Amino acid sequence: MPSSKGKSGISGKLTAIAVVVAAVVAGAVSLFYLDREAPVHAGPPTVKLISQPQYANTIVALFGEDIEVPRQFPPINRTEGLLSLGNANTAITPVLVERFYRYGQSVANQVLAPARRDYFMPCVPADGVVVDAVCAKAFISSIGRHLYRRPLTEAEVTAYVAAADQAAKNLENFYEGLSYVLAAMLAAPEFVFIWDSVEADPEKPGEYRLDAYSKASRLSFFLWNSPPDELLLQAAERGDLHTSEGLNESVERMLGSPKIDLSIRGFFADMLHFDEFENLAKDMVIYPSYGPGVSRDAAEQMLQMITSHLVDRRADYRELFTTRMTYMSNALAAIYRIPINPSREFVPYEFAEDSGRTGLLTQVGFLSMHSHPGRSSPTIRGEGVRETLLCQPVPLPPPNVDFSNFEDPAGDFKTARQRLVRHSSDPACANCHMITDPIGLGLENFDGAGQFRLTENGAVIDASGELDGIAFSDPASLGEAMRDNPATTACLVERLFAYGINRPTEIEDTVVIERLEKQFSYAGYRVPDLMKTIVLDKAFFAVSLEAETAPDEVASVH
Repeated sequence: MPSSKGKSGISGKLTAIAVVVAAVVAGAVSLFYLDREAPVHAGPPTVKLISQPQYANTIVALFGEDIEVPRQFPPINRTEGLLSLGNANTAITPVLVERFYRYGQSVANQVLAPARRDYFMPCVPADGVVVDAVCAKAFISSIGRHLYRRPLTEAEVTAYVAAADQAAKNLENFYEGLSYVLAAMLAAPEFVFIWDSVEADPEKPGEYRLDAYSKASRLSFFLWNSPPDELLLQAAERGDLHTSEGLNESVERMLGSPKIDLSIRGFFADMLHFDEFENLAKDMVIYPSYGPGVSRDAAEQMLQMITSHLVDRRADYRELFTTRMTYMSNALAAIYRIPINPSREFVPYEFAEDSGRTGLLTQVGFLSMHSHPGRSSPTIRGEGVRETLLCQPVPLPPPNVDFSNFEDPAGDFKTARQRLVRHSSDPACANCHMITDPIGLGLENFDGAGQFRLTENGAVIDASGELDGIAFSDPASLGEAMRDNPATTACLVERLFAYGINRPTEIEDTVVIERLEKQFSYAGYRVPDLMKTIVLDKAFFAVSLEAETAPDEVASVH
């Protein structure tokens, strides 16, 4: 048995170590909070078109999952890699207004159909045929509060009730009159656009802040990809979101909700360009296993894998590029050549060590999206990694590029590597290919449909390559290179921050982004913790107005 002196010596050493660790941790924490007090760049108030997932999530939240919602929204151009930011540059056109009114009509007709309307009505009209202004007002006020993400003004309620009354008289049906108004509300700018309203900041004379309801919307669409629920609207009404304690309480509640999955799915579907799956097609003669439903299931596989990894297991983001855990469906089993028949649509699945499948880059979804209809493409795949996952733009190819060196009809060059060496010898092409091909060649063990292979045209495939100075030998080690690349996590932080504040980041945001990167590292690269750090940083709600905006104009700024 050790002597008491020995115990004392060990205890002393442990105490000394504890003091050092505590000092280091305290230093890091105090540095963090000191950084948080640094000035932040405040952008202008933002206005953006509601996205299709946000529209669908709103309808589900208010009216239930059995209401059919439109799947096809107006095409949007990406801004800084995100459709969400492109939504802020959408022009209001007659076609857009007409389209959203048709969407609204479809939803309203379902909500107020005889089989459903009693569930959504807060009252029973005196007569189903004649006008009942009191009941109409109760319905419009209740629904409008959630559609507009704020209480309706008296003027708005009065106008909508009058419209419902007039429509009910014309149609001789109370519910059809309400349906007419609900369709109009679903097409109104107050619903279709998510905008910031600002007010004078009582704590900082001469400066402005987002009003409480705008804060609630920004929080909710970031953390849930859905509108504020009743509890969040009540917190906004009380002014809780203007206080640190109230904001923390709401954020903790929201992060503990299952709706966090909707946010993770929405962000990564945007970041990874899942809108391109809608028009993705493969040559069925070359790839007969890539049948109907594969693209849809490939997208869903990636989203289920991502949400399970990041939310359910709260795992390290970087391990998305090395994990063999995924989900499998019947349609995907055929293209992965897996002899299973899932009893449900999707089941958890772990790839074998010798499968060649490790991480996001080796999923059929990523591989098939970044390929041609009838063959793979190291260049497109390398570009996908650079631009989508590392936030590094790739220059556009020069005009009139001669592709004959790559698409060699004589067949002298059997593998993509051989053809690319010849093609990229053209000086006009070399600059682009040197930053894409060394990455994409690491995925050449997968054909244009994402199926594993060892040879191409009878020649053994060399899947070695290089990523930012790190050499790799196969898809698995490419995943490891992605995991260890600082640009992988830096890109996620920048994109997620921009997604949250609804605008592209600028050079003035560098200090905030670097602060967020440090906290992401301290938290073990856990994305829900990163989201919490973002919303609790004062930069998340920071807003400024142009100097020439007069104080009496603030109330009308949206």
